[in-house]
Amino acid sequence: MKSHYHLFLFIFIGFVLAACSTTSHIPANDKLYTGASVSVTGPKLTLREKKTLRSDLSGLTRPRPNSKLLGIIPFKLSFYNLFYNKKPNSFFGKLRDKWGEPPVLLSQLDLNKNVTILQNHLENKGYFHAKVTGDTSIRRKKASASYKAETGVQYLIASVHFPSDSSDLSQTIQQSISKTLLKTGTPFDLDVIKGERIRIDAFLKERGFYYFSPEFLLIKADSTIGNNKVDLYVTAKPEMPKVAGQIYTINDVFIYSNYSLNTAKEDTVRSDAELFKGYYLVDKSKRFHPGLFQESMQFYPGDVYNRTDHNLTLNRLINLDLFKFVKNRFQPLADTPKLDVFYYLTPYPSKSLRAEVTVTSRSNNLNGSEIRLSWRNRNFFKGGEHLSFSAYVGSDYQFSGALSGYNTYRTGAEVALAIPHIIIPFRTLRYKGGFAPRTTIRLGYDILNRKSLFTLNSYRLEYGYVAKRSLKKTHEFNPVAISYVQALNVSKKFDSLVKTDPILKKTIQSQFILGTNYQYNYNEVVNGLQKLNSYYFNGRVDFSGNIAGLITGANYKAGKEKLIYGAPFAQYMMFEADGRYYRKVGLGSSWANRVILGFGYPYGNSVEVPYVKQFFVGGNNSLRGFRSRAVGPGVYRSPNSATFIPDQTGDIKMEFNTEFRPKISGPLYGAVFFDAGNIWLVNDSSFTKRPGGQFTSKFLSQLAMDAGVGLRLDITLFVIRLDLGFPLRKPWEKTPWVANQISPGDRSWRKDNLIYNLAIGYPF
Repeated sequence: MKSHYHLFLFIFIGFVLAACSTTSHIPANDKLYTGASVSVTGPKLTLREKKTLRSDLSGLTRPRPNSKLLGIIPFKLSFYNLFYNKKPNSFFGKLRDKWGEPPVLLSQLDLNKNVTILQNHLENKGYFHAKVTGDTSIRRKKASASYKAETGVQYLIASVHFPSDSSDLSQTIQQSISKTLLKTGTPFDLDVIKGERIRIDAFLKERGFYYFSPEFLLIKADSTIGNNKVDLYVTAKPEMPKVAGQIYTINDVFIYSNYSLNTAKEDTVRSDAELFKGYYLVDKSKRFHPGLFQESMQFYPGDVYNRTDHNLTLNRLINLDLFKFVKNRFQPLADTPKLDVFYYLTPYPSKSLRAEVTVTSRSNNLNGSEIRLSWRNRNFFKGGEHLSFSAYVGSDYQFSGALSGYNTYRTGAEVALAIPHIIIPFRTLRYKGGFAPRTTIRLGYDILNRKSLFTLNSYRLEYGYVAKRSLKKTHEFNPVAISYVQALNVSKKFDSLVKTDPILKKTIQSQFILGTNYQYNYNEVVNGLQKLNSYYFNGRVDFSGNIAGLITGANYKAGKEKLIYGAPFAQYMMFEADGRYYRKVGLGSSWANRVILGFGYPYGNSVEVPYVKQFFVGGNNSLRGFRSRAVGPGVYRSPNSATFIPDQTGDIKMEFNTEFRPKISGPLYGAVFFDAGNIWLVNDSSFTKRPGGQFTSKFLSQLAMDAGVGLRLDITLFVIRLDLGFPLRKPWEKTPWVANQISPGDRSWRKDNLIYNLAIGYPF
């Protein structure tokens, strides 16, 4: 612990020295600029209004002062000063220019320009009589600016007048008045006025006004009516071109499905076009079947142009995942309000081969690797079908410790066909929306060899549909989801472990799953843009063996277990809900929360949900202070937990996670987290052989809890995450709360309790 003390002391002294040297390279006649402060006064301003205005005005001042780590230490400036005298092309000079930050100087400040900008902003917010003054304050080698804003009375909207003549443009604008952003009695705000112009433009674009633009609208303000109010007049600019006021319809639609950027002129010849159900397809090589584009095309001859269909068509073409470039062009016909539409599609190569190598490392010293080869044909039957074949080999191994000798080797293969339509027996359904639906068929085989213990073979077949209603909403329905697991080569060593812990036998139980499942996903942060408050929800329903159980009258508890080809079939109902809430906190920081509730009900031919379907907790995306599958069910503790790989699962799951993610600097973020949760069984130990694992009214007192800290390197393309967690509560202990036992200086405590998780991506 002494060495750690010296290290922290050294770092602290380094930061102090760095902070003291921030003015060491300031020119003689200049000062280090440390930022600006803004005070706001005005009649009838609420505390919240003052805070908002102060924040807005502060953000408009320039220049920005040097950034500070944790809001205190100007680390980048100190780093720059540390290598101040190094040449630009030297190693340390390049390091300084990349990671450092030169001092922001008082000479860079234009006080009068800032005063003008702040006053204009207040006027744009309706404070027409606002006054702003500015001054500087100098103390030794540092200087700052201060601004005083007197807002005066804010003007309110008295009335709003829209054009009322008989033109198509004016009549259409009149139809949108009920959705206007300009409300009488609300403050005059230039940003709201700009938003109103954009709203009207979007409304017109949906009704055929292809050439209209927000810049063609003029909103005049009359502030001379008195009583601190304004009248607003919405009108089209006199210089607006004639085409902007016309309603356009679609004439002909042309699709160039094999468009080449190198031979663009040849690819746009219309004489080779083939008419198919309202659109023309140009495809000399007959690479695509014309019916492929039927669902994607939203425009047909005679339709009134609208932006929704415009965007939906592009989205669907892009989401076919057949074309690397998709663009369109609208060409007006001479002397008539009609448009020819051209789509230019540059296809990907039909066939592709991909290799992936994955390496993993866990805090229990269990390491792993996997090699996967994938082959794909993007247009197998010329209708946009994706046929793929993948095969993999992998392993999990450990050279020493309790898990040594139980290395795992995995091999498997899968063939999948994805069809860009919803296909049900004897019929193909048409699907509206911006994303092409898919019918998917998967057939897979996996073999898992846990050395010295057993081998498992598994076969799986799925038939289902994936449909996106929007970027945020996805439905997935698999009416057929069949799998079969078969155990081979069970060793005497494993038999001896089963005698100690009978529940291990279920991991090698041969079993059929004759299932149907449905999943709905709603994600407000799918595009990476997070609002002040954002939400995520994933709901899943899974059923198995219902028809088979009804036909056979299976009842395991009554001794009537039924078999299919010598293996029992699973009978259960499962429900799972995963809800998340994200909130922005300050600039760049966020607070993330997750609740998972899962319930599986085994009945008829089963007393537990199948092992491969059961819930578990622990690990780098769950309870991070515990190893994966090492918690539960309930207060049960496996006799082999200290000498064998943790592998606890349950029928019921409850989990809660909360995490604060402060922005440290650039792409580096921190994390402080708390997790709680457990799993339980529906039936008692007379059937499950795990005493204390059944769900009871005492479930809240059986929650496992942990806490920890972490770092995230978020470079947009991916996130590298390191978490360090430790338990606060172990429900299986006689004294569950172990927070009072935390002792980072104790080596044995660290070995038994500190869990590190290195992973790609956020935990939730």
